[in-house]
Amino acid sequence: MFRAIALFLAFSLSAMGGAVAAPASDVMNAPVPPGYYVFQKVVYQNDGGGPDDHAYFVRLLHHLSAHIEATNGQVEIRVVSFAAGVRLFQMARTDAPLAKAVDDLRAKGVRFMICRNTLKGMGLTPAELYGVRDEDVIPSGVAEIARLQGLGFVYIHP
Repeated sequence: MFRAIALFLAFSLSAMGGAVAAPASDVMNAPVPPGYYVFQKVVYQNDGGGPDDHAYFVRLLHHLSAHIEATNGQVEIRVVSFAAGVRLFQMARTDAPLAKAVDDLRAKGVRFMICRNTLKGMGLTPAELYGVRDEDVIPSGVAEIARLQGLGFVYIHP
């Protein structure tokens, strides 16, 4: 009896969903309504994505770009890189598409921040990383994320 009721409900819900769902093309092409997203302050954590850091960095940079596009630029983004996340800036020295993506995001206002503790631990200087300046270096990656959250930034770890 219970099985018959469950099957009936599943069929009914399925049939109702098919009758009221918008065609995929309409949903996929609908613009974001004006004012849908209010101004956002966001901190993204970048601590790498082993075992394939490169693929992770490509996805991360894509997410950042998509976030800016979805909000029509009504967003302040900080990316805090520590641990294996610093490899993004090592790779970008020889990987032109990564370097271009970082440059494009910087031009749109994204601020990339690098953990000094990680640099010390890896024996690196800002000059050895793509586009990293002294003012991009913060004392501690995890402490910076907590500080930014205290200032109203929403935390995202893709």
